[in-house]
Amino acid sequence: MPPSSSCLTTTHWISTPHGQLFAKQWQPTSLSTSSIPIILLHDSLGCVELWRSFPEQLALTSGHPVIAYDRLGFGQSDARGDRLSTRFVQEEAEQILPLLFQQFAIEYFVVLGHSVGGGMATYCAAHYPKQCLGLMMESAQAFVEDRTLAGIREAEVSFQEPTQLSRLARYHGDKVHWVLEAWIKTWLSPEFADWSLAKVLPFVQCPTLVLHGEQDEYGSVAHPQMIAELIDAPTELDIMAGVKHVPHREQEQWVVERVSRFLKASL
Repeated sequence: MPPSSSCLTTTHWISTPHGQLFAKQWQPTSLSTSSIPIILLHDSLGCVELWRSFPEQLALTSGHPVIAYDRLGFGQSDARGDRLSTRFVQEEAEQILPLLFQQFAIEYFVVLGHSVGGGMATYCAAHYPKQCLGLMMESAQAFVEDRTLAGIREAEVSFQEPTQLSRLARYHGDKVHWVLEAWIKTWLSPEFADWSLAKVLPFVQCPTLVLHGEQDEYGSVAHPQMIAELIDAPTELDIMAGVKHVPHREQEQWVVERVSRFLKASL
C-alpha cells in the first residue's frame, strides 16, 4: 500500500487505578486504510516521544492507525514510587491492555513491542488470542542472559555522567531516577534471574514477525531463535546485519516497510 498523504494525530489520557496514562494515536487520512490498530509497547527507558518519527511513518506506510502510550512512571504518564513486580511484563497485558481496548474501542489489534516491550507484546498476544491478529517483536529479550546484564551494568555506569542523565530527563522529567532504577534494579535482582518467556510463547496463535539486530548489545541472537522455535504459529525471523538494539531508529524505513509487508500478507 502506498503511503497516504498525512496522519491525524490525537492525544489521550487513560485512567488507571494508580494514575493517568498518556497515549497518542496516529490515524492515516487516506481512504484505503485499515481499522485494525498497531499498538506499540516501548522499552525499559522508553516513552511515546522516544519512538520519534517511527509511529507516523508506520501509520502512513501500513495504512493502520498506530497507538503508543507511556507506561505508568514513564514519559508524560503519572509517576509511581513502588518497585516493579517480577511479573511486570505480563501485568502490562493483564491490567493495561483492557484499558486501551476501552479507550480506543478496539475489537481486534496487532501489537509491536521493542526490547522488554516485546515480552509484553507476547503476553498481549497470548492473553487475547481471538483479538490479536499479529505479533511483532523487535530486539526482544526472551530470558535473562549474561550479555543483557553486562549491557545494563555498562549503561548504569554511563548514566552517572550528568549529560547522559539530563538527556534522558528530557523525556521523563523528574521521574528519570525511578525509570533508571526500575530497569537496572529489576533486571539485576536475583528474584528476576529465572524470568523467561518460555512458558508463554507456545500460547501465541497469531502470525509473528521477529526482528533482531545482529550486534544487539542487550541480547544475542539466541533470543529471537528461542522465540521462533517456541511459537507454534507462522513466524518470520530476520536477523539484521550491522544493527544494534534499536532497529526502528537505526534503519527506520527498512523496519517500517518490513512490518507493513508482514501485515499486508498476514491480515
